[in-house]
Amino acid sequence: MINKIIEDKRDFFYSNITKSISFRIEMLKRLKKNIIKYEKYILEALRKDLGRSDFVSYTAEVKPVLEEIDYFIKNIKNLSKTEKKKTSKLYLGYKSYVLKEPFGVCFVIAPWNYPFLLSIAPLIGAIAGGNCVILKPSEYSKHTSYMLKTLIKKTFDSSFCEVVLGEKEIVQGIIDIGVDFVFFTGGIEVGKAIMERASKNLTPVALELGGKSPCIVDKNVDIRKTAKRVVWGKFLNAGQTCIAPDYLIVHKDISDKFIKNLEKYIIKFWGKEPLKNKNYPRIINKKALNSCLDLLKDTDIIYGGKYSNTSLEPTLVFSPSMKSDIMKREIFAPILPIFTYETKKDIYDIVNKNKNPLSLYVFSKNNSFVKDILKNIASGCVCINDVILQVSNHNLPFEGVGNSGMCGYHGKYSFELFTHKRAVLKGHFKFDIEARYPHKENLSLIKNISKILK
Repeated sequence: MINKIIEDKRDFFYSNITKSISFRIEMLKRLKKNIIKYEKYILEALRKDLGRSDFVSYTAEVKPVLEEIDYFIKNIKNLSKTEKKKTSKLYLGYKSYVLKEPFGVCFVIAPWNYPFLLSIAPLIGAIAGGNCVILKPSEYSKHTSYMLKTLIKKTFDSSFCEVVLGEKEIVQGIIDIGVDFVFFTGGIEVGKAIMERASKNLTPVALELGGKSPCIVDKNVDIRKTAKRVVWGKFLNAGQTCIAPDYLIVHKDISDKFIKNLEKYIIKFWGKEPLKNKNYPRIINKKALNSCLDLLKDTDIIYGGKYSNTSLEPTLVFSPSMKSDIMKREIFAPILPIFTYETKKDIYDIVNKNKNPLSLYVFSKNNSFVKDILKNIASGCVCINDVILQVSNHNLPFEGVGNSGMCGYHGKYSFELFTHKRAVLKGHFKFDIEARYPHKENLSLIKNISKILK
């Protein structure tokens, strides 16, 4: 079955249909039309899987996808243009240029936490680049996965784009047989395994992973607005967001007041009993919930901590041990550890225990403070005086560094990711520089010509 899935896509790609810009635009328009048509079912599936409100699911998953499609419909012709490049004067009359060519068959492996967005966004980039696509959504977000299979089936010929369902065996099978590009979003350990497997066929891989994204709060901030934004970003999707603030480092002088404001906005957003709020998201499954609860063992819970069969309420934990699981693992839960600091060295001592986070958040009115933090902490992306929003701008690349991933996408960066830059040098037969050939090698002549042509 897997062989046929791949062979069908390869045959379709070799027909050269996908290299047509008009074909790609038509496919994107068709996808947009059906996303709008089936929006109700998309939101319903997301609610069944994650318990989110339609507002959150639309703004976090559907709207960004529609904007990404619009971007490519408008810009794909320019992005696809051949780029002329300069040529050394030594090769007079020769021309240099770069072609943007698709890889062929791309395999997109999506996670469960934003199952629609993180399936369709890379799919859009792959289509815009002229590729055929196999999409594997997560088996955990089963309602959205089945909805995606239906949506894609109603939108595209299966030889061009197809959704496959299943567990890790189907992922392993597809990578082992061989595709032309693998795009994975998920955890670090699985990312390593996928990269190792793909290396056997020398298949290029893009990894969008995670990590522990610090949120640093200077004493020179608007405490109320900062707390409000942190609470929104951390507990969005019940903390199941790869770029959520993973832990907080707050200046000691404002820590008490800041914590009170965190509590204030948790109550304001979800009430005193969030677990009874129908719009408070659930944890994806029982296994993940148990993992959340394990993180709370032997911690100092200063707010929250109650849980149900399906979720955990927003929980604040004060200064856990750096050796504890909560500070060694990406939290991916509605749990926010809080540390205090007095000097920048205190900040770096904490952050350096978990290097190369996917995101870095800094709140401060002091530009020199921000610059110093950026200079000393490496991260995939940065957001200053806000959270999460950096990922919503398709003019910025979304890319990890080190353990948080490799290769960026969104907007033009998606097009660059899913295309091969083919360098071309075009010569002519008008004349030759004889001094380059073995029977007339002349080092001094070549050096003199090079000086003249500078």
